[in-house]
Amino acid sequence: MHIRLINPNTTASMTAKIGVAGARVAAAGTQVSATNPDAGPVSIESHFDEAVSALGVLDEIRRGEREGADGGERVDAYVIACFGDPGLLAARELTTAPVIGIAEAAFHLATLISTRFSVVTTLGRTCIIAEHLLQNYGFAHHCRKVRAAEIPVLDLEDDGACALGRIIDECRRAKTEDGIGAIVLGCGGMADLTDEIREAVGLPIVEGVTAAVKLAESLVSLRLGTSKHGDLAFPRAKTFTGRFDYLGS
Repeated sequence: MHIRLINPNTTASMTAKIGVAGARVAAAGTQVSATNPDAGPVSIESHFDEAVSALGVLDEIRRGEREGADGGERVDAYVIACFGDPGLLAARELTTAPVIGIAEAAFHLATLISTRFSVVTTLGRTCIIAEHLLQNYGFAHHCRKVRAAEIPVLDLEDDGACALGRIIDECRRAKTEDGIGAIVLGCGGMADLTDEIREAVGLPIVEGVTAAVKLAESLVSLRLGTSKHGDLAFPRAKTFTGRFDYLGS
């Protein structure tokens, strides 16, 4: 089984970290590879960043599908490793393999181990994006609060110790104030921090990259792929113009 983790931003150090986290929890015999687009934002912290990064995600899905078609290692499932799940439904249109967003994966698993959870993310403005996802995915009534540690995403790479301390502080406040049983980490860049946060806070900590890897393994093992009946069918062949002409069929 081969699971491809797609970091939608272009920061290679974060991609490598995400790959290590995914491989650490994967079952024996599961190959985990990690990649990121060649162009796009270095971090994703707004609706604008997400919109730009979505095309890079789709390019990476197309690349993975070409690799299999050209005789390379087939990709059995994809994980979109950004908590905004950018381009998720469009990505599902491009493949029969499962495509899992880390926010959706984390929300699902959090509800299996607790009746209420809170989300701890990076910047306050991204709390609204997480709240939209909770509503769209049907998990809003399970989530007590979306909290921000008020750290830029790249601080997770450049100032890790300070960032970790602020995340732990916010998680402790959530535990004390929110009446919850678990915490969801709201950024793919936190993929390597789960164990330290769990030990410091004393609650189950659900991290989306690792959650998505295990869900991907389950779907592949059950031979459940993306349905091609209905709105997730392959896109209709058509011409694209200008700088998007390469997307045409």
